[in-house]
Amino acid sequence: MLKEKTVVLGVTGSIAAYKIAGLASRLMKLHADVHVIMTENATNFIHPTTFESLTGNKCMVDTFDRNFQFHIAHVSLAARASVLLVAPASANMIAKLAYGLADDMLSTTALAMTCPVIVAPAMNVNMYHNPAVQDNLARLAQYGKIIVPPDNGYLACGATGDGKMPSEEVLLDYILREIACEKDLKGKKVLVTAGPTREALDPVRFLSNHSTGKMGYAIARQAMLRGADVTLISGPVSLIPPPFVKVVSVTSAADLFQAIVKHYEEQDFIIKAAAVADYTPLETAEDKMKKKDGELDIALKRTTDILAWLGTRKKEGQVLCGFSMETKDLLENSKKKLESKKADLIAANSLKETGAGFGTDTNHLVLIGQEEIIDLPMLTKEEAAGKLLDTLLKIWEDKRGPKGKNKDNLDEMQVI
Repeated sequence: MLKEKTVVLGVTGSIAAYKIAGLASRLMKLHADVHVIMTENATNFIHPTTFESLTGNKCMVDTFDRNFQFHIAHVSLAARASVLLVAPASANMIAKLAYGLADDMLSTTALAMTCPVIVAPAMNVNMYHNPAVQDNLARLAQYGKIIVPPDNGYLACGATGDGKMPSEEVLLDYILREIACEKDLKGKKVLVTAGPTREALDPVRFLSNHSTGKMGYAIARQAMLRGADVTLISGPVSLIPPPFVKVVSVTSAADLFQAIVKHYEEQDFIIKAAAVADYTPLETAEDKMKKKDGELDIALKRTTDILAWLGTRKKEGQVLCGFSMETKDLLENSKKKLESKKADLIAANSLKETGAGFGTDTNHLVLIGQEEIIDLPMLTKEEAAGKLLDTLLKIWEDKRGPKGKNKDNLDEMQVI
């Protein structure tokens, strides 16, 4: 994911410095070229050799180190950098960056950076909330630096409160958001639905399906990494929501429909990956239904066909994508769905294919559009999400190109 990307990690004097070793290791596994710059105080908490062993690059501390391989090291590295993360960022380093002071290797290199700069404060709670520190952070934000809010928790000094450095995973997410993907969806709004719905029979029981939400969450994450403003409407799942995404939690098909109505108009892309119940109980019991002898009949009524509702209300230029989970006649049923729902694309997959469908980490999608059918290979759901977004972006661009490209006869579609 980060091949040919240069990540610079700036480490200052804080007990949280040890966490950056794990982050450096994770970045290396993503094939980034990782360089670490330490302040002299940081070396009291973790030795430069640790970072050199993890990254394969010399850890820089001394601005005037003659053994360093680059001529004018701070300028050379700054020119190559894809992103700089200063973590942990001490109050002293934050002040230096805010006022352009450059008296060590880290502050000098940071001043020469033209790439995104991320700052993750870590310090005592009272230091963090000191007006001077808050003013300096606000000044950095005004200059376009990205500030990572610290966690609230037990601090090394024994106090409890704001000032704890976030986890390696959170710091990695900030880096990935900046450099992992081309920002071809920047400025665009993407709405994704994911997961199952639950239709209550009584306070204890409900009707649902086997959807885990993995495909929808993968789409939301990939859209975020490509710069989109993402809204994720999610049914009940056990997944951690993607970072930097607005999440709207729903339970029933009616809840999901209400959320769609509230958000659909402003979207450029609507991707309905949720497995929405087609039927809901005609009546929901107020108390738990007690078992009785004999059979139980449950009267059901249709839920709103959300995809069809959206298809008749598409805004000009809006791209609508539905999902089709089939057990037989995948192409035939999905083509019919494309027409009847007035969608721009149907992403179809078969529940009976090993490695595809609910609960897996992989999927085999067949993308059925007005002009062509794209049969993707078996991919991870993250990879499949990327291919889906590629196709939807092309449709979005075509809508703004010459008119009249769509074919009326779906049976003549080219299979790629």
